[in-house]
Amino acid sequence: MVTVSINWYPGHMHKARKAILNVLAKMDVLIEIVDARVPYSSQNPLIGHWRSTKPTIVILSKTDLADPARTSEWQTYFEQQSNIKTLAYHKNDKAKLKQVTELCLKLSPKTADFQATNAIILGIPNVGKSTLINSLAGKNIAKTGDEPAVTKQQQKICLDEHITLHDTPGILWPKIENPDGAYRLAVMGSIKNTVVDYEDIGFYAAQFLRSNYPERLMERYQLNELPLSDLSCLEAIGSKRGARQTGGRINLHKASELLIHDLRSGLLGPITLETPSMIAQELRQVEQQKIEKAAQKTKKKTG
Repeated sequence: MVTVSINWYPGHMHKARKAILNVLAKMDVLIEIVDARVPYSSQNPLIGHWRSTKPTIVILSKTDLADPARTSEWQTYFEQQSNIKTLAYHKNDKAKLKQVTELCLKLSPKTADFQATNAIILGIPNVGKSTLINSLAGKNIAKTGDEPAVTKQQQKICLDEHITLHDTPGILWPKIENPDGAYRLAVMGSIKNTVVDYEDIGFYAAQFLRSNYPERLMERYQLNELPLSDLSCLEAIGSKRGARQTGGRINLHKASELLIHDLRSGLLGPITLETPSMIAQELRQVEQQKIEKAAQKTKKKTG
Protein backbone atom coordinates (compact mmCIF):
# COMPACT_ATOMS: atom_id res chain seq x y z
CA MET A 1 0.00 0.00 0.00
CA VAL A 2 1.30 3.46 -0.92
CA THR A 3 1.28 5.90 2.00
CA VAL A 4 -1.40 8.50 1.47
CA SER A 5 0.00 12.05 1.35
CA ILE A 6 -2.07 14.52 3.37
CA ASN A 7 -1.57 18.08 4.57
CA TRP A 8 -3.12 16.88 7.78
CA TYR A 9 -3.04 19.79 10.24
CA PRO A 10 -3.77 23.21 8.67
CA GLY A 11 -2.87 26.36 10.61
CA HIS A 12 -6.42 27.28 11.64
CA MET A 13 -6.76 23.92 13.43
CA HIS A 14 -4.25 25.01 16.09
CA LYS A 15 -6.22 28.17 16.77
CA ALA A 16 -9.50 26.24 16.98
CA ARG A 17 -7.98 23.73 19.39
CA LYS A 18 -6.86 26.48 21.77
CA ALA A 19 -10.29 28.13 21.65
CA ILE A 20 -12.02 24.85 22.52
CA LEU A 21 -9.72 24.15 25.46
CA ASN A 22 -10.48 27.62 26.84
CA VAL A 23 -14.21 26.88 27.19
CA LEU A 24 -14.14 23.14 27.85
CA ALA A 25 -13.98 23.43 31.63
CA LYS A 26 -17.30 25.29 31.64
CA MET A 27 -19.11 22.60 29.66
CA ASP A 28 -21.46 20.11 31.33
CA VAL A 29 -21.86 17.68 28.43
CA LEU A 30 -19.77 16.87 25.37
CA ILE A 31 -21.44 15.90 22.10
CA GLU A 32 -19.03 14.27 19.68
CA ILE A 33 -20.15 13.64 16.10
CA VAL A 34 -18.55 10.77 14.18
CA ASP A 35 -19.27 9.48 10.69
CA ALA A 36 -21.12 6.15 11.03
CA ARG A 37 -19.27 4.84 7.96
CA VAL A 38 -15.88 5.34 9.69
CA PRO A 39 -16.75 5.70 13.41
CA TYR A 40 -13.29 5.12 14.84
CA SER A 41 -11.23 6.86 12.17
CA SER A 42 -13.47 9.94 12.36
CA GLN A 43 -13.14 10.16 16.15
CA ASN A 44 -10.56 12.75 17.17
CA PRO A 45 -8.30 11.07 19.79
CA LEU A 46 -7.66 14.46 21.42
CA ILE A 47 -11.31 14.62 22.51
CA GLY A 48 -10.85 11.45 24.54
CA HIS A 49 -8.04 13.17 26.46
CA TRP A 50 -10.00 16.39 26.89
CA ARG A 51 -13.25 14.97 28.14
CA SER A 52 -11.79 13.27 31.23
CA THR A 53 -14.89 12.24 33.23
CA LYS A 54 -17.34 14.58 31.50
CA PRO A 55 -20.49 12.84 30.26
CA THR A 56 -20.32 12.41 26.50
CA ILE A 57 -22.85 11.67 23.78
CA VAL A 58 -21.30 10.07 20.70
CA ILE A 59 -23.60 10.65 17.74
CA LEU A 60 -23.03 8.39 14.77
CA SER A 61 -24.14 10.59 11.87
CA LYS A 62 -25.06 9.71 8.29
CA THR A 63 -26.46 6.34 9.38
CA ASP A 64 -28.62 6.25 6.24
CA LEU A 65 -25.34 5.74 4.33
CA ALA A 66 -23.85 3.20 6.76
CA ASP A 67 -24.29 -0.55 7.21
CA PRO A 68 -26.91 -0.81 10.02
CA ALA A 69 -25.45 -4.01 11.51
CA ARG A 70 -22.04 -2.37 11.83
CA THR A 71 -23.57 0.80 13.27
CA SER A 72 -25.09 -1.28 16.06
CA GLU A 73 -21.72 -2.96 16.61
CA TRP A 74 -20.03 0.41 16.97
CA GLN A 75 -22.65 1.69 19.41
CA THR A 76 -21.93 -1.30 21.64
CA TYR A 77 -18.20 -0.58 21.35
CA PHE A 78 -18.51 3.07 22.38
CA GLU A 79 -20.95 2.46 25.23
CA GLN A 80 -18.53 0.03 26.87
CA GLN A 81 -16.46 3.12 27.69
CA SER A 82 -17.13 5.12 30.84
CA ASN A 83 -19.65 8.00 30.72
CA ILE A 84 -20.53 7.53 27.04
CA LYS A 85 -23.97 7.18 25.51
CA THR A 86 -24.60 6.92 21.78
CA LEU A 87 -27.23 7.87 19.23
CA ALA A 88 -27.47 6.75 15.61
CA TYR A 89 -28.72 9.65 13.50
CA HIS A 90 -29.14 10.96 9.97
CA LYS A 91 -30.44 14.32 8.78
CA ASN A 92 -33.93 13.05 7.93
CA ASP A 93 -34.38 11.29 11.28
CA LYS A 94 -36.39 13.99 13.06
CA ALA A 95 -37.47 11.64 15.86
CA LYS A 96 -33.86 11.39 17.12
CA LEU A 97 -33.53 15.16 17.64
CA LYS A 98 -35.62 15.06 20.81
CA GLN A 99 -33.43 12.26 22.12
CA VAL A 100 -30.34 14.46 21.75
CA THR A 101 -31.73 17.15 24.05
CA GLU A 102 -33.22 14.61 26.44
CA LEU A 103 -29.84 12.88 26.79
CA CYS A 104 -28.09 16.22 27.38
CA LEU A 105 -30.40 17.00 30.28
CA LYS A 106 -30.23 13.46 31.65
CA LEU A 107 -26.42 13.39 31.64
CA SER A 108 -25.93 16.97 32.85
CA PRO A 109 -24.71 17.39 36.45
CA LYS A 110 -26.95 20.49 36.75
CA THR A 111 -30.29 19.77 38.39
CA ALA A 112 -31.72 23.22 39.16
CA ASP A 113 -34.33 24.45 36.65
CA PHE A 114 -32.75 27.89 36.43
CA GLN A 115 -29.33 26.56 35.43
CA ALA A 116 -28.95 26.00 31.71
CA THR A 117 -26.90 23.00 30.64
CA ASN A 118 -23.88 23.92 28.53
CA ALA A 119 -23.18 21.35 25.82
CA ILE A 120 -20.28 21.60 23.40
CA ILE A 121 -20.46 19.91 20.02
CA LEU A 122 -17.20 18.55 18.64
CA GLY A 123 -16.05 16.60 15.61
CA ILE A 124 -13.68 16.52 12.68
CA PRO A 125 -14.56 18.29 9.41
CA ASN A 126 -17.47 17.05 7.31
CA VAL A 127 -19.09 14.68 9.82
CA GLY A 128 -22.41 16.56 9.89
CA LYS A 129 -22.05 18.88 12.88
CA SER A 130 -23.64 21.91 11.23
CA THR A 131 -26.50 19.86 9.80
CA LEU A 132 -27.33 18.53 13.27
CA ILE A 133 -27.13 21.99 14.86
CA ASN A 134 -29.49 23.47 12.28
CA SER A 135 -31.93 20.63 12.86
CA LEU A 136 -31.81 21.08 16.64
CA ALA A 137 -32.25 24.85 16.36
CA GLY A 138 -35.00 24.56 13.77
CA LYS A 139 -33.32 27.11 11.51
CA ASN A 140 -30.15 27.64 9.51
CA ILE A 141 -27.66 28.91 12.07
CA ALA A 142 -24.58 26.93 11.15
CA LYS A 143 -23.21 26.93 7.61
CA THR A 144 -23.22 23.54 5.92
CA GLY A 145 -21.31 22.23 2.94
CA ASP A 146 -19.81 19.14 1.35
CA GLU A 147 -16.28 20.45 1.76
CA PRO A 148 -14.55 20.01 5.14
CA ALA A 149 -13.73 22.92 7.45
CA VAL A 150 -16.80 25.02 6.60
CA THR A 151 -17.29 26.22 10.20
CA LYS A 152 -14.43 28.61 11.01
CA GLN A 153 -15.23 29.88 14.52
CA GLN A 154 -17.16 29.08 17.66
CA GLN A 155 -20.74 30.18 18.15
CA LYS A 156 -23.26 29.81 20.97
CA ILE A 157 -26.84 28.68 20.31
CA CYS A 158 -29.60 28.76 22.92
CA LEU A 159 -31.83 25.82 22.05
CA ASP A 160 -34.23 26.74 24.88
CA GLU A 161 -34.01 27.90 28.49
CA HIS A 162 -32.55 24.53 29.47
CA ILE A 163 -29.73 23.96 26.95
CA THR A 164 -27.07 26.20 25.44
CA LEU A 165 -25.16 24.57 22.61
CA HIS A 166 -21.62 25.66 21.79
CA ASP A 167 -20.61 24.97 18.18
CA THR A 168 -16.93 24.62 17.25
CA PRO A 169 -14.92 24.34 14.03
CA GLY A 170 -14.15 20.84 12.81
CA ILE A 171 -10.74 19.97 14.19
CA LEU A 172 -8.19 17.41 13.12
CA TRP A 173 -5.23 16.25 15.20
CA PRO A 174 -1.51 16.83 14.60
CA LYS A 175 -0.52 13.31 13.59
CA ILE A 176 -2.41 10.32 12.26
CA GLU A 177 -0.64 7.06 13.02
CA ASN A 178 -2.86 4.49 11.32
CA PRO A 179 -2.45 4.80 7.52
CA ASP A 180 -5.69 2.89 6.93
CA GLY A 181 -7.54 5.53 8.96
CA ALA A 182 -6.09 8.25 6.76
CA TYR A 183 -7.26 6.46 3.64
CA ARG A 184 -10.77 6.02 5.02
CA LEU A 185 -11.07 9.67 5.96
CA ALA A 186 -9.88 10.65 2.49
CA VAL A 187 -12.40 8.29 0.90
CA MET A 188 -15.24 9.79 2.97
CA GLY A 189 -14.27 13.40 2.20
CA SER A 190 -13.18 14.49 5.68
CA ILE A 191 -9.95 15.68 4.06
CA LYS A 192 -10.07 18.24 1.28
CA ASN A 193 -9.98 16.79 -2.21
CA THR A 194 -7.17 19.16 -3.13
CA VAL A 195 -4.69 17.42 -0.79
CA VAL A 196 -5.34 13.78 -1.71
CA ASP A 197 -4.53 11.73 -4.78
CA TYR A 198 -7.76 10.32 -6.22
CA GLU A 199 -5.98 7.33 -7.70
CA ASP A 200 -4.49 6.40 -4.31
CA ILE A 201 -7.83 6.45 -2.55
CA GLY A 202 -9.56 4.93 -5.57
CA PHE A 203 -7.32 1.85 -5.35
CA TYR A 204 -7.93 1.68 -1.59
CA ALA A 205 -11.70 1.88 -2.02
CA ALA A 206 -11.65 -0.75 -4.79
CA GLN A 207 -9.65 -3.12 -2.59
CA PHE A 208 -12.04 -2.71 0.35
CA LEU A 209 -15.21 -3.07 -1.71
CA ARG A 210 -13.97 -6.15 -3.58
CA SER A 211 -13.27 -7.84 -0.24
CA ASN A 212 -16.28 -6.65 1.79
CA TYR A 213 -19.12 -5.62 -0.53
CA PRO A 214 -18.45 -7.38 -3.85
CA GLU A 215 -22.14 -7.68 -4.72
CA ARG A 216 -22.57 -3.90 -4.43
CA LEU A 217 -19.74 -3.30 -6.91
CA MET A 218 -21.12 -5.77 -9.40
CA GLU A 219 -24.67 -4.42 -9.14
CA ARG A 220 -23.75 -0.73 -9.34
CA TYR A 221 -21.46 -1.08 -12.36
CA GLN A 222 -23.32 -3.97 -14.01
CA LEU A 223 -20.33 -6.30 -13.90
CA ASN A 224 -20.84 -9.94 -14.84
CA GLU A 225 -18.01 -11.09 -12.57
CA LEU A 226 -15.93 -9.64 -9.76
CA PRO A 227 -12.65 -8.09 -11.00
CA LEU A 228 -9.59 -10.06 -9.86
CA SER A 229 -7.53 -6.99 -8.89
CA ASP A 230 -7.97 -3.40 -7.77
CA LEU A 231 -6.57 -2.16 -11.09
CA SER A 232 -8.96 -4.29 -13.14
CA CYS A 233 -11.80 -3.08 -10.90
CA LEU A 234 -11.09 0.58 -11.68
CA GLU A 235 -10.60 -0.25 -15.35
CA ALA A 236 -13.98 -2.01 -15.43
CA ILE A 237 -15.66 1.01 -13.79
CA GLY A 238 -13.95 3.36 -16.22
CA SER A 239 -14.97 1.24 -19.17
CA LYS A 240 -18.61 1.13 -18.08
CA ARG A 241 -18.72 4.89 -17.50
CA GLY A 242 -16.77 6.05 -20.54
CA ALA A 243 -13.74 7.27 -18.59
CA ARG A 244 -11.26 6.92 -21.43
CA GLN A 245 -8.24 8.92 -22.48
CA THR A 246 -7.11 9.65 -26.03
CA GLY A 247 -6.16 6.34 -27.58
CA GLY A 248 -8.79 4.41 -25.67
CA ARG A 249 -6.89 3.80 -22.42
CA ILE A 250 -8.88 4.01 -19.17
CA ASN A 251 -8.46 7.26 -17.28
CA LEU A 252 -7.77 5.87 -13.79
CA HIS A 253 -8.10 9.28 -12.15
CA LYS A 254 -11.58 9.73 -13.60
CA ALA A 255 -12.57 6.14 -12.74
CA SER A 256 -11.40 6.73 -9.16
CA GLU A 257 -13.43 9.94 -8.97
CA LEU A 258 -16.53 8.06 -10.13
CA LEU A 259 -16.06 5.31 -7.55
CA ILE A 260 -15.40 7.73 -4.67
CA HIS A 261 -18.39 9.91 -5.60
CA ASP A 262 -20.70 6.88 -5.69
CA LEU A 263 -19.37 5.63 -2.36
CA ARG A 264 -19.69 8.99 -0.61
CA SER A 265 -23.20 9.65 -1.90
CA GLY A 266 -24.55 6.21 -1.00
CA LEU A 267 -25.10 5.04 -4.59
CA LEU A 268 -23.34 1.78 -3.74
CA GLY A 269 -25.78 1.23 -0.87
CA PRO A 270 -25.22 1.48 2.91
CA ILE A 271 -21.54 0.73 3.56
CA THR A 272 -19.28 0.93 6.62
CA LEU A 273 -15.54 0.86 6.04
CA GLU A 274 -14.36 -0.43 9.43
CA THR A 275 -15.30 -2.67 12.35
CA PRO A 276 -14.01 -2.75 15.96
CA SER A 277 -12.09 -5.99 15.30
CA MET A 278 -10.51 -4.49 12.16
CA ILE A 279 -9.39 -1.43 14.10
CA ALA A 280 -7.96 -3.55 16.93
CA GLN A 281 -5.80 -5.45 14.45
CA GLU A 282 -4.60 -2.27 12.74
CA LEU A 283 -3.70 -0.65 16.06
CA ARG A 284 -1.64 -3.70 17.02
CA GLN A 285 0.23 -3.35 13.74
CA VAL A 286 0.84 0.35 14.42
CA GLU A 287 2.24 -0.46 17.87
CA GLN A 288 4.47 -3.19 16.42
CA GLN A 289 5.81 -0.75 13.84
CA LYS A 290 6.57 1.75 16.61
CA ILE A 291 8.51 -0.89 18.53
CA GLU A 292 10.49 -1.89 15.44
CA LYS A 293 11.22 1.75 14.58
CA ALA A 294 12.40 2.46 18.14
CA ALA A 295 14.63 -0.63 18.04
CA GLN A 296 16.19 0.47 14.74
CA LYS A 297 16.81 3.94 16.19
CA THR A 298 18.50 2.46 19.25
CA LYS A 299 20.59 0.15 17.08
CA LYS A 300 21.83 3.10 15.02
CA LYS A 301 22.82 5.02 18.15
CA THR A 302 24.66 2.10 19.73
CA GLY A 303 26.16 0.86 16.44
